[in-house]
Parts: sequence; C-alpha cells; structure tokens
Amino acid sequence: MLRNHRSRAGGPGAGPLRTSALAGLVAAALLLPLGGAAAEQGVDRDGRAASASVPSSPDRITLTRCGPELASPDGLEAQTCVLTRGGDTWARVYYRNTTGDALDAGLSLLGPDGRAVRTTCVTGADDAPATCETPREHTRGAGVAYTAVSEFARGADEPLLLRSTSNSADMNGS
Repeated sequence: MLRNHRSRAGGPGAGPLRTSALAGLVAAALLLPLGGAAAEQGVDRDGRAASASVPSSPDRITLTRCGPELASPDGLEAQTCVLTRGGDTWARVYYRNTTGDALDAGLSLLGPDGRAVRTTCVTGADDAPATCETPREHTRGAGVAYTAVSEFARGADEPLLLRSTSNSADMNGS
C-alpha cells in the first residue's frame, strides 16, 4: 500500500511534470520585472527621447514630442522635447557638446496661454551626452499646445551656435 502511495505522489510520471511546472514559474517570475522596467523607460540607451512610454499605471505615462536632432558645424548636437505626465508639462533638451568650450545655453517652455518658463543650462566642455530640463508646471489646456526652444552660444554676446525646437502644432491645420 505504501508503494502505491509513492507512485501517485512521486512516481515515474510526476517528476517531469513537477519540473516543467517549476521551470514555468521561475521563468514567469524572472520575466515580469523585466517587462515592467522596460515599459517605464522614457529615453533610449543613448539618452535620446523615446516617443512615449506606457507603464502599468496611467498617471505614469509620459508623452514626449521632440523636434529633429540637429548639429552645428562647430560640433554641437541637440534635440529639444516637450514632456507631459500626470498633469505636468516640462521641456528637456538632449545635447552633446564637442566644441571643446563650455557654452551658455538656455531652455524655454512656451505655454498655450503666452506663459514661458526659462532655465539656464550648465554645459561643460566635455563631449559626453547630457540633458537639461525646465521645472515642471501644471499643464494648462492640451500638452500638445506647448513648445520648447533651446539656444546655445559661446557667450551672452556671441552669435548662436544652435537653436533647437520641439515639434509644435501647426496653427494652420496642415
């Protein structure tokens, strides 16, 4: 009788089934955290803006609208974006300064009601990719009505090396 009990609970057919079930549980436990982490990323591995991220919580969705990546002949690269999440909107510029000089830079967020938020960005002389952001403000109206502008120069009295803007809504509807 004891032998029959073993064959039901741990007999020849039970081992592979238990092993398969256990392997499935381990795989699910490993994959779930990875999927959540990937969904929350708002930028790619190079520090460039992703179009949008869609995490599990709706109020953590970040909508990102970016202008084109631009480069100056002097060695400056920039892309300017407007980000909206959970009722807040802000501007971010991704840049890389290969000029060899520290630069003066400003970033502005222009709202639909004529309001503007401006930030001075600290840009070093190294050529590492970097970012600068304006403070977040409560979104007034639609987030798509906001525009961001970044400007880079060698000094306050020097000509601009680069001006970069986010994509903005076309007021003519085309």
